[in-house]
Amino acid sequence: MPYLTSAHEISAIVAEYTNAKMLWIDTEVADYKSRNPRLSLIQVLDNPKDMSGDRVYLLDVLDQPNIIAEFIEEIMINSAIEKVFHNASYDLKLLGNKKAKNITCTLEMAKKIPYYLLPLPNYQLKTIATSLCNFNNIDKQEQTSDWGKRPLTEEQIEYAYLDCIYLAQIHSNLLDLQAQASPDPATEDLISLSSTYSQLEQQYKLLNSEFEHLQERMKKAMQAQNISETAYYKLTSYERTTIKATFTELARLAQSEGINLDFPITLTQKLQKDLGQNLEQLSVDIEKTTSWRLNSKNKESDIEDE
Repeated sequence: MPYLTSAHEISAIVAEYTNAKMLWIDTEVADYKSRNPRLSLIQVLDNPKDMSGDRVYLLDVLDQPNIIAEFIEEIMINSAIEKVFHNASYDLKLLGNKKAKNITCTLEMAKKIPYYLLPLPNYQLKTIATSLCNFNNIDKQEQTSDWGKRPLTEEQIEYAYLDCIYLAQIHSNLLDLQAQASPDPATEDLISLSSTYSQLEQQYKLLNSEFEHLQERMKKAMQAQNISETAYYKLTSYERTTIKATFTELARLAQSEGINLDFPITLTQKLQKDLGQNLEQLSVDIEKTTSWRLNSKNKESDIEDE
């Protein structure tokens, strides 16, 4: 893992990166809890197959604003290069912010994968790398170390380059899960889908019924026994206040006080019925939406048999 500190060396590798199609990037920040955090390191990997760290470059940009600006200009706002981060919103605060283009965030990718395909307690990089990529003994202790102190320790340097390796492997595995979760509808195997869906439908009804029943029993039991939390759950309450007024009174007030309440009202079936032919006197906007429902043919057969 080449560790570059001079502006000349960093500029040279940044120039090379401008030809890349995709880069996996991480950062380390000094004084990150202060009002003036400073970008300390930019870690860049340009080959996702590299597991040794040989292609992970550590760019020491602490107190080198010109080099940071160059990286932003040449890499971050370059739409031809896809930049992969984990929790990109954090890194982008010091790397171009909203000017950055073509950004992929593995945190957001993971959140969009259906839970049954990626059943994780959280979407931290360590959690995903361990569960999805089978990395073991990941130590995140150095994350909160002093990244403003020089020289960096061997532990900090090892931590910095490993994060890029984890990131690239996470990205690769998430792409596979993404393809699994979103196949082409035109080529889906409907026989297999229908069979699986039918089996899960019955299981879901049983589980959901039991889940909701147990949930209500727990809430009632905890209230009755004056217990606010157990080893697994905490009971919380909230109040919702609803203020209602008759439409006639509201309209009268708006007219007498000159209040502009000109907003559209959805005319329900009941309102349309109450208005009757008077509905034709209104200038209405009609919006049509199409909804699809999946019905069991067995249910339809049961209804017909009755």
